Amino acid sequence: MAAERALEMVADILKCRDDFPVLQTKMHGKPLAFLDSGASAQKPQAVIDVMNNVYEGGYSNIHRGLYEISQNLTADYEAVRSKVAEFIGAPSEKNIVFTGNATEGINLVARSWGRTFLQKGDEIILTEMEHHANIVPWQMLRDEIGVVIKTILFDERGALDLEAFERLLTHKTRLVSFVHISNALGTVNPARKIIEIAKDFYPDMRVLVDGSQGVVHNAVNMVDLDADFYVFTGHKLYGPSGIGVLYGKEELLNAMPPYKGGGDMIERVSFEETTYKDAPYKFEAGTPPIVEVIGLGTAIDYVSAIGMENIAVHEAALLVYGTEKLREIDGLTIHGAAPEKAGILSFTIDGTHPSDIGMILDQCGVAIRAGHHCCMPLMDKLNLDATVRASLGLYSNKNDIDQLVEGLHKVKEMFK
Repeated sequence: MAAERALEMVADILKCRDDFPVLQTKMHGKPLAFLDSGASAQKPQAVIDVMNNVYEGGYSNIHRGLYEISQNLTADYEAVRSKVAEFIGAPSEKNIVFTGNATEGINLVARSWGRTFLQKGDEIILTEMEHHANIVPWQMLRDEIGVVIKTILFDERGALDLEAFERLLTHKTRLVSFVHISNALGTVNPARKIIEIAKDFYPDMRVLVDGSQGVVHNAVNMVDLDADFYVFTGHKLYGPSGIGVLYGKEELLNAMPPYKGGGDMIERVSFEETTYKDAPYKFEAGTPPIVEVIGLGTAIDYVSAIGMENIAVHEAALLVYGTEKLREIDGLTIHGAAPEKAGILSFTIDGTHPSDIGMILDQCGVAIRAGHHCCMPLMDKLNLDATVRASLGLYSNKNDIDQLVEGLHKVKEMFK
């Protein structure tokens, strides 16, 4: 089998499973097959250690302390900003805003850029496969100022209809905002092509890309992509929760007003007037997620040492292997068969509710996600309430897939 041969080829590169403590444990007495990385990935020991080390031996607040540990931690914190910029191919650390998560990044753009530069009747184009985080903030803006939301259709494979997208563009379209990789289908959207279409139609069109899955499964480069905004979150990238990133083109960030007010984003405050720091700092009010940023930096070091290209090859081979195995199960339907797809297997089984499947798999030591995956409009399009989702990570292996398949055969036996 071609997938098995490909997995063997990268086996020596990705001997990383031992780096993740939880994967050495059991669930209900069975080896843990963790197939829910799309929701939140496990953390390598290096990330756990560096965060513990900060708390144990060098924690302080940053940016204003004149004592040694504050100065050292400030330098470490800001070094991560540069590291993130390098990781995503951004021109400068000035493009990098630290947020709480990808959701906050989208909300920041909607409330700051959207409120400032959009007006009633302006159009925003989304896709039918968006996560709620890339729908609700724009609906809130619609209800507040009267923008119009349109959606790009996807076909029976789960691929976007780019011709339909071109027909949606009008002289009123001001923003296109779309997911890089669908968390519910695994579809890898042609981000560069979408951006080219938008900017060829109107050079000042703004484009936001939700890269929550994008940075996990593939290398990205902001200069090549030419997105105006790109968001992602740390907890899916083998880092901690509570930290996300908003990339923005420098001229746009500088033109946008602050999103929140408070300490650390100001130059000077009086009761008559406040002046703000330049971007990115004017968007980072209050004590930042210091330890989480340090953890994110270590997570980036970890995946970079393995190589995003190597991770992509490994996951692609495992996706093929998993797809072949699942297709052998009678009554199982895989949802999402786009030509370009990442390591996400979303499926249903005739006569069995996804929640029941999830509970039975739990007893088999298999961790999956069952539900709408925060993509209710997508589920409505598929005429489904929910799917089972097995999502792969760099530590996933054939044994995880085999354990999943064995568990699904037990499901079939129970629901004969």
